[in-house]
Amino acid sequence: MRFNPTRLASALLLCALTATTATSALAQGFPNKPIRMVVTFPAGGAPDILSRLFADKAQLGQPVVVDNVPGAGGNIAADMAAKAPADGYTLVLLPSGHSSNAAMKKHLPFHPVNDFSWISTVTTYPLTLAVTPQSPIKSFPDFIQRTKAEPGRYTYTSVGMGTAMHLVGEWIMAEGGGMATHVPFKGGAAPLAELLAGRVDVMIDTMTSTAPLLKEKRVRVLAVTSPKGANNPPGVPSVAEFYPPVVFESWLGVAAPAGTPPAIVARLNKELRAVVAQPEIRQQLLDWGGTPQAGSPAEFQARVERDIQSLRKVVADRRIETE
Repeated sequence: MRFNPTRLASALLLCALTATTATSALAQGFPNKPIRMVVTFPAGGAPDILSRLFADKAQLGQPVVVDNVPGAGGNIAADMAAKAPADGYTLVLLPSGHSSNAAMKKHLPFHPVNDFSWISTVTTYPLTLAVTPQSPIKSFPDFIQRTKAEPGRYTYTSVGMGTAMHLVGEWIMAEGGGMATHVPFKGGAAPLAELLAGRVDVMIDTMTSTAPLLKEKRVRVLAVTSPKGANNPPGVPSVAEFYPPVVFESWLGVAAPAGTPPAIVARLNKELRAVVAQPEIRQQLLDWGGTPQAGSPAEFQARVERDIQSLRKVVADRRIETE
């Protein structure tokens, strides 16, 4: 049989049109059953509340059922979502810890970028470097100078080895040329208790944790890790004003399994944007110390890739032991 390029091209075009039509039909009928939202946190925290707000406010015509699957720093839930059918009926609320996990772990049961269809971020919030009001450390430059003058003398907290707080602390030390001692905790109120007791010098945590303490004047914030020019608390600089590469914002965002039809991703993105735009939802996110920030799937994926690359560089440069 002679090769006929015209006939081949026609066959390929027909296949493409058939696939497009099938995908379009699937998207038009979506959803026709409940959607499962896997959450990497236990019930009761801000991410859980946020997922339930989305479930309540989303105008999808079907229930969104929240399924709390905590454990392994979010990897259990992420793996579950990555391996689910790519039909839009399984979503996962991922935290920025997804990026630090990717930086710290040599082997994950999923690819941290390619195994997901990225729908949108929901909110972002910087990390904060906080001290007690009575601390002799008067400013962020003062802290850096002290870590240079007395290497290892000053301490900073995180909620665990390999977390974003730990890695960002090391990133700041690398850029500033100082040395502070890392004191990890297993989350909870321990970092604040140790800070208030004067047993550690600087607490690195999320703005969601620090905002109420700042309002109550229980802490003083030296700097935040949001981009230069961000809407920071009055008088609080961004670390990037001194060290431009150091930009890191924690985030929460919604993803689906890789291969989810683009039309369904677009529908979910549209709905999520609409929920985040609602005044009461925006205010809730602001009250938690975050910034409402729904965006495009491409923007979300680019953020994840950028964060992983930045944190992997910190791990390599500071020779932090990985798992």
